[in-house]
Amino acid sequence: MIYDVVIIGAGPAGSAAAVYLARKKLKTLLVTDSFGGQSIVSDDIQNWIGEKSISGVDLAKKFEEHVRFFTKEVDIKMPEKVVSTKEIKCEKGRRKCDFEIKTDKNNKYRAKTLVVASGARHRKLNIPGEADFDGKGVAYCSTCDAPLFNGREVAVVGGGNAGVEAVIDLLPYATKIYLLQRGKKLKADKMTQDEIMNKDKVEIIFNAETLEILGDKMVTGLKYKNIKTNKEKKLKLGGLFVEIGSVPNSEIVKGLVKIDKFGQIIVDSKYSKTSHPGIFAAGDVTDDPYKQNNISAGDGVKAALSAYNYIINLKKKSPCEEGKDCY
Repeated sequence: MIYDVVIIGAGPAGSAAAVYLARKKLKTLLVTDSFGGQSIVSDDIQNWIGEKSISGVDLAKKFEEHVRFFTKEVDIKMPEKVVSTKEIKCEKGRRKCDFEIKTDKNNKYRAKTLVVASGARHRKLNIPGEADFDGKGVAYCSTCDAPLFNGREVAVVGGGNAGVEAVIDLLPYATKIYLLQRGKKLKADKMTQDEIMNKDKVEIIFNAETLEILGDKMVTGLKYKNIKTNKEKKLKLGGLFVEIGSVPNSEIVKGLVKIDKFGQIIVDSKYSKTSHPGIFAAGDVTDDPYKQNNISAGDGVKAALSAYNYIINLKKKSPCEEGKDCY
């Protein structure tokens, strides 16, 4: 079977694309490991339009319920993860080629177009000790793991929204929280920053470059360097949260579309088009500068409508189909 569209991922971008493609009556396949995207770990999302406050888990449930409403138009393969994509050799007389995706379950699916909404994953520090103590005091999800650090002194690396939100998550549990930021100021939203300012148990360390995570069987400390003075220091810790951004999940289309130096899929923001005809992309996997749920959803809609217009154009007869010499 050849689908009109295969959507990869079911965060805000992929879910929105699925709803719009279903309403256009295109035969669509959605392949994802889960619904919700990265925000599923957030306890309190306050900027999803129409909801004053909603948890990431509840938002993911709403995504899934909305997409599953269109069961006749959208096939869902979950949990299943796309591991590679390729372009199928064009059949004689066809102007455009199909695409084939392969999943971690060794299944293959074929489609006329792709909407890549595969999102991003947590970025790692890549310093000594990180891999050794992953799950042994090193964590990447404060919403999931903050209660495990009750009564401990912990550090959070990263001064953006994710890092400051991690500090907020840890406030009810940790006895002391060090927030390490490589620059000279925090990058989080001002409102988010205000929630941790003047908290006795929070100490912000600026100009800090993390060097090594220390420990025995579990994390016991962190070595860092002041990038201005070049002096190295150590912190005694019972845990460390890494909150330094994300890495786009773009490997699955590497070689098919243009990708920037950060691994982001380069898109035409007007139509969510990639460099390859028939492949569209939206959300955190792209080079859109604003990694926000609402923007991802809107870009998913654009990708869906662009895929629809592409499909409509394919249904027009080619010169070959009309009997003309096209070779």
